[in-house]
Amino acid sequence: MTPHRVSIVRYRTPGESVRRAVDLAGGLPPLKSGARVFIKPNIVFWTRAVPFPKWGVITTSRVMEDMVKLLKAHGVDDITIGEGIITADPRDRETPDHAFTTLGYGVLAKRYGVKTLNVMDDDFAPVEIGEGTTLNFCARALESDLIVDLPVLKTHNQTVVTLGIKNLKGLIDIPSRKKCHRMDDEADLHAMVARLPDRLPAVFTVIDGIYSAERGPAFDGKMHRSDLLIASADLLSADLVGARVLGHDPADVPHLAYAARNHGRPLDLSDIEVVGEPIEAVARFHAYDFDYAQDSDGNWLPVPLIKQGIRGLSYPKYDLTMCTYCSGINGVVLSAIRYAWKGEPFDDVEVLTGKVMKPTPGKKKTILLGKCMYQAHKNNPDINEMIAVKGCPPKPEDILNALHQAGIDADPALFAGMDRFPGFFMARYQGKPEFDEAFFRVQ
Repeated sequence: MTPHRVSIVRYRTPGESVRRAVDLAGGLPPLKSGARVFIKPNIVFWTRAVPFPKWGVITTSRVMEDMVKLLKAHGVDDITIGEGIITADPRDRETPDHAFTTLGYGVLAKRYGVKTLNVMDDDFAPVEIGEGTTLNFCARALESDLIVDLPVLKTHNQTVVTLGIKNLKGLIDIPSRKKCHRMDDEADLHAMVARLPDRLPAVFTVIDGIYSAERGPAFDGKMHRSDLLIASADLLSADLVGARVLGHDPADVPHLAYAARNHGRPLDLSDIEVVGEPIEAVARFHAYDFDYAQDSDGNWLPVPLIKQGIRGLSYPKYDLTMCTYCSGINGVVLSAIRYAWKGEPFDDVEVLTGKVMKPTPGKKKTILLGKCMYQAHKNNPDINEMIAVKGCPPKPEDILNALHQAGIDADPALFAGMDRFPGFFMARYQGKPEFDEAFFRVQ
């Protein structure tokens, strides 16, 4: 059997490096005249309020333009760049437009005639992905002849890595994304993500590793300049190699293990031919999760909060059922708690997230963060004082009021300016020339 080919190339020269990665991987597939190509970048987050770390978080505009030029040279004229950016307000259309404009996609439209699409503005079509599960996918992507998948090389705090397969989650609508985080041991997040590509058109993947990130997928992780591209006409093979480059055994990445099992593939890369750079020459371990532990009172907290000395609070680690909306505010809530700590123990408070966490009998105050947690425990007799944040997504002012009710004197400015919070992380990269904003502009 002919092995699946995956190329690993060091990014050195605009245009040339992407072309070489694609050529070494066997080239783009033959496309008929008038073929429609859908390019799926990764724009996992955006804010209009402040500059924020994009390195290792968002597909570089450099790789995007290089791929558009390569497609044009391949004779493709019908090219759509599409992404489904999650915003705090589902009706917000200005933020996705701002992202596309800032990343230079408007310039690409004028220069090369490409189209841009906010997936949330497109029609969705139901697709049965197996085991009786249906998700709604972007119709424009389903109707294309080829999907060019441009994920970023990064780890993920729920799925270990987020590469080509996970990037396709941006093609489904909000109800389908929530369905991926449901309470179902047989169809959990890992199993759902593994099936995302199974009913899609052909996919060609180029993993953008000019920058990589650990403890992703967003701006609060740790970014690296890696200067790598990983390409393949076989999506699963690209991800298996990508996981190894990030220092993780694919067998330890549940959605890749599911996908390999579903398609009768080995996880040891024995049916993959790696060309270009050897994995061993470029691999670097990227941690994927944030460490939590129990303090001396048996409360679960992120390790930095324990080291800070915070007492009287339990904030158990997020699980697979916490979906994108609550994930987006989780870091802000934890930061608000850290800044509110004045040295005195909090009043025996616990904060519960996701869908499956259970209240601890005897706790004085229980914050149920998000609609799912409220619905699960609104009548739970183990809760002494319930403090419910019922929204989906939770409203910043409701979170602030809940913390205040629990005796945590959180700063209102953090929640009033939540869209400015990502800007605080820019300080980590100031004065480091390798972290160059120019990679996210079209010249």
